[in-house]
Amino acid sequence: MTDTKPGNRFETPGRGSSTAPHDGRSETRRPMGDRGSRGRTTIADGVVEKIAGMAARDVDGVHAMGSGMARTFGAMRDRVPGGSKSASRGVSAEVGDVQSALDLEIVVEYGVAIADVAASVRENVINAVERMTGLEVVEVNIAVSDVKLPEEEDEDEESGRTRVQ
Repeated sequence: MTDTKPGNRFETPGRGSSTAPHDGRSETRRPMGDRGSRGRTTIADGVVEKIAGMAARDVDGVHAMGSGMARTFGAMRDRVPGGSKSASRGVSAEVGDVQSALDLEIVVEYGVAIADVAASVRENVINAVERMTGLEVVEVNIAVSDVKLPEEEDEDEESGRTRVQ
């Protein structure tokens, strides 16, 4: 809708469209008030889990998310045609109206300082979830379930998938 006339264009049922004047005259308008009072926004647990999972994976030293069994099933699911990697693997969220609590299960790379990686994951997850959802993150619990050793094969190789070189 491109219109060169000044004013706001709007549709009136049964009358077509018209343009509201911007001449400073008094118009009947709804009071702006607090925009939050005009409706309710709910955020599903899965949304927060995906955001937290992506934020945790961005931290150096995090090799994977989830326990060994969850990663095994996830690797199998990823190979199914049409399947995709689960961004929320290894993340559990409890979401309320204004607060959220998260539990993460991570696998770290061998040689990293686990306490430092956990602190970085916690900070990154809190920043991402609070920025994107507006929820207050009250806690982020991190369980380190495994360490990825340099000589260990990745999940693709463990499942018998051949690598082309």
